[in-house]
Amino acid sequence: MYIPPKKWEWDKENGGKFAKINRPTSGSRFEKDLPVGKHKLQLYSQGTPNGIKITILLEELLELNIKDADYDAWLIEISKGDQFSTGFVEINPNSKIPALVDYSNGKTINVFESGSILLYLAEKFDKFIPKVKELRVECINWLFWQMSSSPYLGGGFGHFYNYAPEKYEYPINRYAMETKRQLDLLNQHLINKDFICADQYTIADIAIWSWYGQLTLGKLYSAADFLDATSYKNVLRWAETINSRPAVKRGKIVNKVSGNPDYQLRERHSSKDFNNINS
Repeated sequence: MYIPPKKWEWDKENGGKFAKINRPTSGSRFEKDLPVGKHKLQLYSQGTPNGIKITILLEELLELNIKDADYDAWLIEISKGDQFSTGFVEINPNSKIPALVDYSNGKTINVFESGSILLYLAEKFDKFIPKVKELRVECINWLFWQMSSSPYLGGGFGHFYNYAPEKYEYPINRYAMETKRQLDLLNQHLINKDFICADQYTIADIAIWSWYGQLTLGKLYSAADFLDATSYKNVLRWAETINSRPAVKRGKIVNKVSGNPDYQLRERHSSKDFNNINS
């Protein structure tokens, strides 16, 4: 049995797959500027559940022919520690993807945290966020729910079930229980609803789908069977509906570095970049 010491000291790498980049300190570790492309919106990210939220929203905006939403998506490969460059830390001192720089109107605006970027872009373009106050509040409620709940799914369940160097019953059971509670919550909420905010597809759907939709569709941690994810019929119906959207098909493969190489677009600088991808 592990007995915690009086004072914790970092004396060895830990964290399973990501052990070599995990440290108890923040800040940059090497000098490197970030590239800047031709568009006003510059995204620095990787195609994780948090990362694809932004590329899906940007592709949805472009689907509406909003040309100012065009963007460059540069790969920040987190397993290699790209997020610790001086250039990235200048945008996001927390060294987490995604991070966005908006160069519109002669200004430079740095935006980090995926929920903040979603809200920023939705408000900037006045799309995918309800105009009616009550629904707008509900949308933001669910956006914040995703931001606060998915660490139990990702850093909790996903880590101990998929990434940890050894399998331990207690943490897997603890976080599996919480993940299933969250799925049950969504399943009940989606009774007689097409989307999270009734009949409106919003940034709340994009944020939640990127985690829980993909989980239900068997695209996260290879855990759908273990969690009996398809038994949440309302979540599954909602997840399949969103998965079929053309912008989602494009956005979910941008900056992707895992899985089938035929479904990876490591960087995106133009809509033409999708032409040779089987999304």
